[in-house]
Amino acid sequence: MITNLLNYLNDTIKRVPNKVAVIDGDSTISFNDLAEKAKKLSTVIDTKISGIIRKPIAVFLDKHIESIISDIGIIYSGNAYMNLDTKTPIRRICNILELIQPELIITNDKYIGKLTEIWPEKKIVNIDLIDLSTVNYSQSKIDIKLNKIIDTDPLCIINTSGSTGVPKGVVLNHRSFMDFTEWAISTAEISQNEIIGSLSPLVFDIYSFELCMMMRLGNTIVIVPEELSAFPVRILQLLQKENVSYIFWVPTIMVNIANMDLLSKVSLPCLKSVWFAGEVFPTMQFNYWRKALVNAQFINLYGPIEITLDCTYYIADRTLSDNEPIPIGIACNNTDVFILNAEDKLCGTNEEGELCVRGTSLAMGYYNNPEKTALAFVQNPLNKSYPEIIYRTGDIALINEKDEIIFKGRKDSLIKHSGYRIELTEIEHVIINTLKLVKNGCAVYDYNEKRIKFYYESEVAISASSMRKVIGEVLPKYMIPNIFIQLKELPRNTNGKIDRFSLKELVNEY
Repeated sequence: MITNLLNYLNDTIKRVPNKVAVIDGDSTISFNDLAEKAKKLSTVIDTKISGIIRKPIAVFLDKHIESIISDIGIIYSGNAYMNLDTKTPIRRICNILELIQPELIITNDKYIGKLTEIWPEKKIVNIDLIDLSTVNYSQSKIDIKLNKIIDTDPLCIINTSGSTGVPKGVVLNHRSFMDFTEWAISTAEISQNEIIGSLSPLVFDIYSFELCMMMRLGNTIVIVPEELSAFPVRILQLLQKENVSYIFWVPTIMVNIANMDLLSKVSLPCLKSVWFAGEVFPTMQFNYWRKALVNAQFINLYGPIEITLDCTYYIADRTLSDNEPIPIGIACNNTDVFILNAEDKLCGTNEEGELCVRGTSLAMGYYNNPEKTALAFVQNPLNKSYPEIIYRTGDIALINEKDEIIFKGRKDSLIKHSGYRIELTEIEHVIINTLKLVKNGCAVYDYNEKRIKFYYESEVAISASSMRKVIGEVLPKYMIPNIFIQLKELPRNTNGKIDRFSLKELVNEY
């Protein structure tokens, strides 16, 4: 019986122990060696935390073989991994750690100095100081511990933007990842021979899914170095060199590749599955990819982090005009998606409303944050007979005449930008309350240009470069506004509050 993801990995090791599991530049590791090192690391973890299970353990490493060993080692220890972005300002990392209170942080020589300034040294493990070849482990002890882990126990925590400046830690379990993985395999007929071009950062749920595919099928993960992001042609050359057959990317880089016409310069004959999610893929650039890779299957997926990976999908099997939005399709297996109007009634065809989700794909809530959990995960208003939790996404959508779900936008200040989910109010909170750069301001997202614009009240203009420099000490790069716009007075509604909707109408003027 499959009760956790390591059941997948154990079966794969028996079947293909010497197959390459991960390619990281010139370095590779087999499935057997990956598991051996992860089990040894789990023993080190166990020694440090005295057998504690079902608790978060943080990983503060760049994306390499060592970070994958760390994540799997944490799972072997019976705990949940929480990958942290090494590029995130240390103040934000500190906020995350204070909220989540991980039992340990796994890092290396490169980052140990940064962490010891903000976290107790006894709760930090420097893997560069551990010689795993000298560590012994007991398989029976590992088995005893894993027998206590069931499918609804936490697998990982993924941090997402929070309106108060403190990210929320979304708790995702083994069952929801296994459900999605099995659905993916059957829907797209993914084989045991896939080679995955892994571009997503460790903090993305897509990376965790790639980990699942590796463990479940014995697929090989090819790590795309982060430094190649500025050189899309080199990314394609790497895919070509390693015969990558499957990618699951945020569209941003795919749009750049289309705009630069790079698929005419680098052929990808092995690429058969192209999945994308995280933000809207402009149809014109999507059509470029589809024409260039005529033998590939393209799937558009949708879902906030509170739903494990994604909850809807659209297999692009019909022609779409350049000005026609790509549908987000239909619900994935074992998931129900429905659209509610302002009266919490089901919307009719072409009627816009809020997209809601129910099913085992739902996250378990926000770690150490019952108030935020209660606000987002609520009783299904369509069901008065028994407890049934749904997640209200805050996204506006409709169902068209073809029974396809069409994404229309956000109902509040939550956006998707460069694949990251961002609370615009968090940007405002940091600029106004934390840094006190201005007294009043409002962040607005320009969906056409995919840029964050910050409007602020001031008699004197403030240098955009100086604003970015100061904000960059607190917020990650992807949350720093692209444009700063000074207004003598921000528009207000009848209640005296900043009129965000009026600013949205101005967004194309700047």
